[in-house]
Amino acid sequence: MKGTAVFPGAGVPRAGSSAAGSPRPGSPRPGYSGNGLSRVGFSESGLSRAGVSRPGRLVLAAAALTCVAAAAGCASSGSQPSSPGSTSAAASPTAPTAASSSGNVPAVASPSPSAAAAGPPACATSTLRVKLGIAQGYAGGVYEVIDFTNTSGSPCTLYGYPGVSLVSGPPYTQIGLAAKRSATAPVKLIRLAPGATANARLQIVDALNYPSATCAPTKATALKVYPPNQTAPVYLPTTSNGCANPVQIMNVSAVQAGSGSSS
Repeated sequence: MKGTAVFPGAGVPRAGSSAAGSPRPGSPRPGYSGNGLSRVGFSESGLSRAGVSRPGRLVLAAAALTCVAAAAGCASSGSQPSSPGSTSAAASPTAPTAASSSGNVPAVASPSPSAAAAGPPACATSTLRVKLGIAQGYAGGVYEVIDFTNTSGSPCTLYGYPGVSLVSGPPYTQIGLAAKRSATAPVKLIRLAPGATANARLQIVDALNYPSATCAPTKATALKVYPPNQTAPVYLPTTSNGCANPVQIMNVSAVQAGSGSSS
């Protein structure tokens, strides 16, 4: 044949057979079994070399992408930081507000929540007869008793401290500091039946005990008295001296049951 070298003794391949010792048609190739499996031992019925069909590979790829996306979403939601304006559930408790100083305590006592919620109402100034009871002097001052009598036809209550100050006038003008609350008697709710009386004890230190420059002694004409938790005062005549300068010369107790007067 033209262009084909022929060597003596060498067999000429037959038509349809592969060269150089390749197996004849119908014979299994190296690595193939006689049942039509591919080079990696799988059949050629649509499986790839990795042993998975093309449609199967697409399903696996889609499943893998879904898992990756889900994992990324979980990671981002689990590690998302709180916004600057958000409040942590474990936030530190708010520091308590500082209590008001004694200088800011109003002259009228604050009612007890339990007292206001139950029982008769507070005794209004208009339903009380307020007067000075027994006075007892001591070296450097005097103790006065202030009586509160219920003149109404219904029970009422008193709780806490009266507000007391010395005034000049009329027109009435307060002299110096109001009476300071003392702890000589317990604070408790007093129920006054019609005609019943309660009292508070007032201490007045003689203003003349202090140097004139320190006290600035001023003659008073009345005691201005607010019954506990009331804003309408009563004026009781007195001849005591007060300090126009801020010198504490009066102390008052919480109201107690009973009368302190001699009558």
